[in-house]
Amino acid sequence: MADVLQVEKRELTGSAATRRLRQSGRIPAVLYGHGETTESLSVPSDEVKALLRHHGKTVELAGALNETAMVYAMQWDPLGIEVLHLDLMRVNLSEKVDVTVTILLRGEPVGVREGGILIENHHDVEVRCSAGTIPESVDLNVADLHLGASLTAADIELPEGVELVTPADTVVAHVEAPRGEQSADEAEEAGAEPDVIAKGAPKDEED
Repeated sequence: MADVLQVEKRELTGSAATRRLRQSGRIPAVLYGHGETTESLSVPSDEVKALLRHHGKTVELAGALNETAMVYAMQWDPLGIEVLHLDLMRVNLSEKVDVTVTILLRGEPVGVREGGILIENHHDVEVRCSAGTIPESVDLNVADLHLGASLTAADIELPEGVELVTPADTVVAHVEAPRGEQSADEAEEAGAEPDVIAKGAPKDEED
């Protein structure tokens, strides 16, 4: 079920107005798309926080407007803690949209029990589906991932009706040996200098 955002129209814009708006517990937003007028809105900050907890993508707007929209972009503060602005795009629930969703890793890799370290190369993936069926997240089972092996975007479990947009060969997760246990060749491939076991002192220059 889509989150509901109680929106109000904004009459004033500019940095001073938006600062006062945030201080009052609301977040500025814009709504656009489908060739209709762009609307300047505000949304209660607690509803935006709930939206983030639910990983919601599609929202129902209520209050000053009654429309279905997709969260197209969020602007964060420099510390990445508070949402400063929302971009909302009008959608029809049956139309296809491209969205970015979070990847959830499931299981404990065999390679970790073998002494390796699980590395998550990508935390999200781009998919295409109808606006009404956007998943909150997608799963990647890493239980059978051995030391030195990797999984790609093609291994992600997608719900019915959801297509992969991210290139299928994109490495999403892998298990590697701890740095201290890498061979010289592996270290070189990783772009690091292999550890030098012993190194002689430089010879004195001859007079």
